[in-house]
Amino acid sequence: MPEFERARLSVDEAEDSLVATAARLAIPVLDRPKADFEILAISGGAAGGAFGAGVLVGLTRAGKRPKFAIVTGVSTGALMAPFAFLGSDWDERLTDAYVGGHAARLWSLTRFAPTLDGGLFRPDALDSLINPFVDADLVAAVAREHALGRRLLVATTDLDSEKACIWDMGEIASRGGEPALALFRKVLAASASLPGLFPPRRIECEAEGLTYEEMHVDGGVAAPLFVMPEALLRWKDLGLRLQHSRIYVIANISLEQIPRTTEPNIVAILSRSFDTMLRSSYRQALSVVTTFCADHDLPLSVASIPAVPDSGSMLSFDTTVMRRIFDDAVARAQEPDFWHTPRSPRSPGPSDSLRPPPTATE
Repeated sequence: MPEFERARLSVDEAEDSLVATAARLAIPVLDRPKADFEILAISGGAAGGAFGAGVLVGLTRAGKRPKFAIVTGVSTGALMAPFAFLGSDWDERLTDAYVGGHAARLWSLTRFAPTLDGGLFRPDALDSLINPFVDADLVAAVAREHALGRRLLVATTDLDSEKACIWDMGEIASRGGEPALALFRKVLAASASLPGLFPPRRIECEAEGLTYEEMHVDGGVAAPLFVMPEALLRWKDLGLRLQHSRIYVIANISLEQIPRTTEPNIVAILSRSFDTMLRSSYRQALSVVTTFCADHDLPLSVASIPAVPDSGSMLSFDTTVMRRIFDDAVARAQEPDFWHTPRSPRSPGPSDSLRPPPTATE
């Protein structure tokens, strides 16, 4: 990409490429491990993002919020990832973004206007939510933390290549000025552009002297949840590099089925189908992370929306429901047994059973 050559992480199977990518992500080298290298991965979940926002605020109030070395985000997780990355000073802005009623107002039927670009809502319906909260001050703050060695990563789905695209948002922010702000916002919008609801985002790039436009949509299409680029998860040295580290996952959806009657109308059927699809894909993505952590003896802490009948649909942006999810997450995040660790599919017992995370002495 012109002027943003390092904005994306390109990882293949070559050892040199994996080493170089690990260095870019500031992952500790083998002879100089860091004791507190903590990684946070935030999933998608549409309106369920109110849960993740509440978790972060609750951890702040409890005085238990880590300063994460790497933060990754997909879809609604991408929208909150900059605030998770920057820390507690940004909680007020994060809270307003998710429970201030903006989504309900901007995504009402008055904004419903199918376009030739492939979305039921106009592009500005999403831009109007992102732009007031992601401003030049936020991008500059991300750049400062990036310079200290911390990393903020966001996934989109490149429809042309049918692959997840991992963006180094700190690298974008470090470019500075209006171009950095514009691309930063565009990547976040692309990651949250659920196909069918919001039109894809076109991102200009060059190859062999020619200019092209790539079409990017919701990162959850290809990567519902990611800790780091997939090839790195298979790298033989990664587990050694991450010794003494901990991985946290915020899943902005209930990972358990929530049986209830589905009304026989198109809105209810589409909404229920979307929730079911998300639940299945996120369970599979979490299974990959769980197996990786189990194989390398890495502590894994997971939080997800409780499986209760009134948890709402992920496509319902009703402010009252989102506020209830947010407030419940704030309260739960302050409890001592908030985080759980899924069992590895390779261990005895059902793969979806949960047990408390190990203590420091374990």
